[in-house]
Amino acid sequence: MSQLWQLGAEEIARGVRGGELSAREVFESCLERTRAVEGDLGAYLELLAEQGRERADEIDQRRRAGEDVGPLAGVPVAIKDNISVAGRSLTCGSRILEGYVAAYSATAIERLEAAGAVILGRCNLDEYGMGSSCENSSFQLTHNPWRLDRVPGGSSGGPAAAVATGVPLALGTDTGGSIRQPAAFCGIVGLKPTYGRVSRYGLVAFASSTDQIGPLARNTRDAALALKVIAGADERDSTSARRPVADPLAEIDNGIAGRAVGVATEIDNRSLPAEARASWRQALARLERLGAELREVSIPALDAAIACYYVLCTSEASANLARFDGIRYGRRAAGTGSLGELYRASRSQGFGAEVKRRIMLGTFALSAGYYDAYYGRALAVRQALRRQLETAFETVDLLVTPTAPSGAFAIGERIDDPLSMYLMDIYTVPASLAGLPALSVPCGLDDDGMPLGLQLMARPFDEAAVLAAGRAFEQDLDWKVEPTAVAA
Repeated sequence: MSQLWQLGAEEIARGVRGGELSAREVFESCLERTRAVEGDLGAYLELLAEQGRERADEIDQRRRAGEDVGPLAGVPVAIKDNISVAGRSLTCGSRILEGYVAAYSATAIERLEAAGAVILGRCNLDEYGMGSSCENSSFQLTHNPWRLDRVPGGSSGGPAAAVATGVPLALGTDTGGSIRQPAAFCGIVGLKPTYGRVSRYGLVAFASSTDQIGPLARNTRDAALALKVIAGADERDSTSARRPVADPLAEIDNGIAGRAVGVATEIDNRSLPAEARASWRQALARLERLGAELREVSIPALDAAIACYYVLCTSEASANLARFDGIRYGRRAAGTGSLGELYRASRSQGFGAEVKRRIMLGTFALSAGYYDAYYGRALAVRQALRRQLETAFETVDLLVTPTAPSGAFAIGERIDDPLSMYLMDIYTVPASLAGLPALSVPCGLDDDGMPLGLQLMARPFDEAAVLAAGRAFEQDLDWKVEPTAVAA
């Protein structure tokens, strides 16, 4: 088997542009590797082999003709299956969308392809992005490439497992941690950009006020390169920020020396397993050794962030998923009489247990008599959290937390305990609620040999700061993605 699949995105693109590498050879290497491990992992819902080969051949032909083939020339990319790719199935991991084919491509996909990327396949996810383990897909189970009896994280578990084992880059989506947490569980880098930095056009909405597309990669330079390609204003997305996008690679080697890094005092009140607590302390010591100045900050609303998030996101999910009714597209139940029966049967058959749970919670929170007590109060908590984070950033340049309370847990361990599952997002939801950029980078292994992640947050639209800090941290750690459950 060719080992070209092990190369990073930046290295592949440079080689293809210079003629040292063939886009077709790189694609075949990644495809062959993916097929070799996919039986164990279950990361993909569909491999786009023929489409990818045609695209790679086109890039090679254009390069030979002297054309500029783009900053991601020949780079194979995996796509989470809630992002539209024209002419391909789009399921969001749900039975209710079986048979639906996307009529157009998301803006992020258009920009990837314009930059020369080659789509390798559509990846598995928790249904509609609702989950922290990738166990809620209606189609298959995805396994962690470090240990096959562990979850890969969620909801972007498929893309994270794919990057850890076969492709250099993937697009995921992050609503409350769904890029960062699976990145931590699979030992890779995950970036949630500032809300509005990347267009959401073509992304199937879960919670519209926090959903964000972002890259998963094996190192921060590749994540920065992907962000450079997909970021920017989009007239088709009213939530897209009309702000210029600086080159995130221009400052990525600036390091973290001299930066003030905030550590929330509230984290000491959280329960971290002993092995995660040790890794957390070692990460802080490493940051200090790299020249960062650690400062304690207080963000009292952190303790209410999870409750706030799950009221708001379920409320938005209840509204957004109302359109999936068996009438306009996707699965339609047979043998029903009235329109009401058709709605009820189609949604009952099409949605999984977790999606139904969140729709019911959100509908309850928005109902007459409870709106102010739940949804209104959650909005007030969100505003308080934003103000407290703004205050913290008056004295620090970055905030740092663990990405998740622990490493990847066993498949089936938490699936019947929703509250325990929701608490896996305890450190990631604050950045989502405030719309801040946040990066997860590997920071070591727990006692079971599973990866742990360190999360860095910065002021809005300062992705360059988290990427530079993450770059310094990963270089000092000298991390290499080496999943132990799949052979190299």
